[in-house]
Formats: sequence, structure tokens, C-alpha cells
Amino acid sequence: MSQVQARSPQTDRLRAPLAGVRIADFTIHAAGPFCTHLLSQLGAECIKIESATRPDAFRKPHAVYGRMSAATFDQVSANKLSVRLNLKQPEAVALAKRIVALSDVAAESFRPGVMQRLGLNFDALREAKPDLVLLSLSSCGQSGPDSHFAGYAPLFGAWGGLGWMSGYRDGPPVEMRHVMDHAAGVHAALATLAALHQRRRTGLAQHVDLAAREVASAMIGDALVLASLGITPERPGNADLAMAPHGVYPTSQPDRWLTLAIRNDAEWQALVRTLGQGESEGNSSSNRSGNGAGYARYATATLRRQHSQELDDTLTRWLSTCNADATAERLQQAGVCAHVSWTMQDVASDPHLSARGAVTSVQAPDIPARLAVGAPARFSGADQVGIRRLTPALGQDEDYVFGELLGLGAQQRADLERREVIL
Repeated sequence: MSQVQARSPQTDRLRAPLAGVRIADFTIHAAGPFCTHLLSQLGAECIKIESATRPDAFRKPHAVYGRMSAATFDQVSANKLSVRLNLKQPEAVALAKRIVALSDVAAESFRPGVMQRLGLNFDALREAKPDLVLLSLSSCGQSGPDSHFAGYAPLFGAWGGLGWMSGYRDGPPVEMRHVMDHAAGVHAALATLAALHQRRRTGLAQHVDLAAREVASAMIGDALVLASLGITPERPGNADLAMAPHGVYPTSQPDRWLTLAIRNDAEWQALVRTLGQGESEGNSSSNRSGNGAGYARYATATLRRQHSQELDDTLTRWLSTCNADATAERLQQAGVCAHVSWTMQDVASDPHLSARGAVTSVQAPDIPARLAVGAPARFSGADQVGIRRLTPALGQDEDYVFGELLGLGAQQRADLERREVIL
């Protein structure tokens, strides 16, 4: 893959799936960095290129998270190497091209036209690396009438229709809390892997053009089909087109919610039996279903859908005196899809996630150990998948990148720093 196989300062990861792949990372904010973060967790060596005058916005401290260091940045830039290049300087652009020449992938998430103005567009980078894979992740793509628009995660959901389909029928669209940056990053990582596979087969360069708003549109499914037929889809809230009950219900504990999904009549009967409602109020012999397992008006999936609001009200009454965790466990044992809607503290302290490394403890110099989200996939026989170190300090890895990879001597680097090429 990479032309130069100098020793990386990262922990040995020779058996990781993307070991040997190198990425020149020009991405900023969240969507693009999350893509390269995922690839780095799979073993790719990712060199993040930024500068002191224009550092990644996510390096900002977040006092709201309880500490004056960049919490968000840890979740998109752990594992990465960091070098400083002032891309307003032609010599810095030339050094960036040298890094690209030693890489398999270049990734950027600027507004269309920025890389062209910097002299780092696909054609220019392909001169440095003829079989380069370039990922360009933007709001609306590199072409089309809206390509000049900038945007961020809530706008992607609004543009793509995902926000309109989220929320309750009698409420507003819910566009402000979608994880659109991460969804776009996952799609970008998949597209990058596909392009690498194509290059392996053909030896040809590839420019991957991914629009975040189109990722949102790809996630609205049947609603887009209905709209194409002239039917206006309605926001479903927590409801499902086929299943009822299907929702999140309060329990006896404040802000401890129980999530339920009933797929068939057998699960409905198991729910009623488990909650001890076989002889509930109104469930007399005259209206009881034939097997004594609930109200006759709820005996079939069709009837439950027809009376879904009434059924939700009934379940809310039933569960209002129940312990969420104990009830979820009893329902699971009875074959019912049920679980407590976990808080972040539940997730952080879960022994299962800890055992699998999905939530892992990471350490950095002068910073107490803390939890981070690890790689969700496991590979048989593959070591060092996931987070190996925390976010690098700005310029932390220049000895390796500028010294070992590019062969710049100490005096050369000092001169470049003096002239603010390395800044």
C-alpha cells in the first residue's frame, strides 16, 4: 500500500485489518474526522494536517463537559498523528503533497472549491500520487446547483427530510439532535473502503464525492416512496406501521423509561401474563379473549393497531407502578422485546461493553484516564483494533512525519517554522 514503511509512533498494529494504509487527513469538525477516526480504529495510520492559526474547531475546550479540554475532539481524533502546516504558504502545500504521495488516501471536508484554491484538488494530488483515493465530504456535494452551500449536522437532517420524519404527529420536526455527522462519517468510511478495493483491482485513482444531506435522504426509506406517489407521510413518533404496542413508557421510577416492541400475538399474550393483567379491570368474561390473555379488543395485531393510542394509555397505567429494570428482565425472560432506555451513565458503567472494549479507558500525558467509545466491530485474529491513544497535541508527531517520513533535518524544520510554513 504505502510507499514508505517507516516506523510509526503508534502501538504496533500489524494485524489490524487496515494496517499499512496511510491517510492524509485534511478534514475538520465532525463528519469527515469521524470517517478517518473509524478507519484509524481499524488500523490505518492517519496524519491530521492543521495549523496553529486554523486548528480544528473541535480542539476548543468544553467547560460544559466538566473539564477544560476538548471532549468532542477525543471522539473523532483519537489515534491520529498531528502535524502543523500553514496551507496559505506554497511550501506548506508542497509538503502536504509529499505527505499525500506517501499515503493511500487523502480526505477533506471543506466547502467545495477550497481544495482547488489551495492547490490540493484531485488533479493536483493525483500528480503527486497517481493511484490516490481522495474523499471529499461536504454538505451538498462537489457538483449541482446547491454545491456552494455550507452546512452542519442539524441542517443535513433538515435538508435531507430526516428531521421532518422525526418527532410526533402533533409536534414539530426534530432536526436538532440527529447524529448526522456520524452517519455521514460512517457512509464516507464505507465509500473510502470501496474505493480502496477498486484501486486494488484496477490500479486507478478515485475521487469519492459524498454529500451529507444525501445521507439523510437515504435514511428516510418508505417516506420518500410515499412522497413520490403523492402521499404526504406523517411523523410516526415512536409508533410502527405494523407493531403495537411499540414505544417508550414511564415506570414508577422518575425518568426511568421502558422500551417495548410487540411483534406478534404470542408476544402480546406474554406481555399481559408477565404484567399480571390477565384479569385486569374491564377484562371480564364477556370481553376477554378466548385464551384469557388480554382484552379482546387487543387480541390481534390489526386490533392493536386500530386502538394503538388507547393501548398506549393502558400500558402507561400498567407500567406506572413497575420497576423498570426488574420488569424489563421479566419481559425478556418471557420472550418480549423490552429494555430500559439507558442513560449515559448506564452505558459508561456497563460491564458487557467494557468486556468487549466498546467502551474503553484511555490515558494521555497529564490528563486523568477517562472513557472513550471504542470500535464496535471485532475481527478474529486482529490485534490493536480500536483506540490506542488519545487525541494528539497540535504538532505532536512532526518528528515522525517530517523527520522520518519526509526526511527533513532539524535545521530545515527550524527554518520552516521561522518562516511560518510549519505553524
